[in-house]
Amino acid sequence: MLITFEGIEGCGKSTQCRLLFDLIEKTRPGSALLTREPGGSRLGRKLRSILLDPTNTGLCSEAELFLYLSDRAQHRAEIIKPALQAGRTVIIDRFTDSTLAYQGYGRGLDLMTLKNLNELAVQGTRPDLSVLIDLPAEIGLRRALTRNRLLQQTDEGRFEAEELSFHHRVRLGFLELAAKEPGRFLVLDGSSDREVIFAGIKQGIGDRFPLLLPAPDQA
Repeated sequence: MLITFEGIEGCGKSTQCRLLFDLIEKTRPGSALLTREPGGSRLGRKLRSILLDPTNTGLCSEAELFLYLSDRAQHRAEIIKPALQAGRTVIIDRFTDSTLAYQGYGRGLDLMTLKNLNELAVQGTRPDLSVLIDLPAEIGLRRALTRNRLLQQTDEGRFEAEELSFHHRVRLGFLELAAKEPGRFLVLDGSSDREVIFAGIKQGIGDRFPLLLPAPDQA
C-alpha cells in the first residue's frame, strides 16, 4: 500500500508521516517504509540540496520541474517499487500531487503536461490514499519560517521565500485536486492539535483499510 502526505509549507505533514509510520511499526516491525520527496534516494538527496537551497533564486520553473521529476523517477525505481513489491506499506512525505500543486497551480505550468510527465516518472505507481493536511497559507508560512529559524536550516527555505500569493495558489491547487478525487484523498484541518489530526488520520485509514492499523487496544 502506498500512502502519501501532501500540503503547503508548515502544515505539519512530516510530523504526521512519522506518527503513522511509528504506529504501524509498533505492531508489525519492518512492514512499513517512511520516505520523502525530494531526497528519498541517494541521487535525490543531492537534488534536494539544489531544490531547497534559498540561494538558487535563478532556477527557472522548467528546470525546477525536471529536477523534481528526476528525483521522483529514481525514487520510484530505487526505493518505492522494491518496497511495494516486498509487501511493505510505503509512506511518502510529498509525491505527484505536490508537482501539480506547486509547479502547476503555483508556477503556472500546464497541468496536463505535468500529469503526463508525472506518469512517465512513476510508471503507473499511484497512491492508495493521499492525506492532505489543509492550512491557511498565512499560518503555514509563518510556521515554516519559525521552524527553519529554530532549527537553523539555512540550506533549506527556497519555497518559504516565495510571495504569499504563491502559497495561496498552491493551497488552492491541493484543494482542487482533492475535490476531483474524493475517493483517494483524506482532507484534514491542519490548524488542529497534532493529536486531533492524527486521530482523524487513524479514523480515515481505519474506515478505508481496516486491516492496516493495529486494533485500538494495541495502539
